[in-house]
Amino acid sequence: MGSNIPLGLIIAAENTEVMPDRDEETGRYTGQYSIEDFLNAISNANGMAGTGEIADQVGCAHDTAYKRLQRMEEKGIVSSKKVGNTLLWAETDGNE
Repeated sequence: MGSNIPLGLIIAAENTEVMPDRDEETGRYTGQYSIEDFLNAISNANGMAGTGEIADQVGCAHDTAYKRLQRMEEKGIVSSKKVGNTLLWAETDGNE
C-alpha cells in the first residue's frame, strides 16, 4: 500500500465525490428534478403510485417528492387520492 493517506480520509473523499451538488454557503443540495421525472415514475407504476414509490423512482427524499407533487397538483398536472394511509398520485387527463 504505497499511500500515506489514512483510510478514513480516502472514504470521506470518495463519499464527497458521490454526493449531489451542494451550495457552498448553506450546505443544501442543489439538485433539480424535472416534472417529467415525476410523471415518468407515475407512468412506470401503471399510472398511479404512492409518494414513497415515486420518490424512490426519481431518486429524491420522500418529503421532496411530496412537496413537488403538491405543487404539480396545484397546477393541475397530477391528482391525488387518499387510500388508507397512502396518498396515491396520478397524471391528470389533460397531461396524458
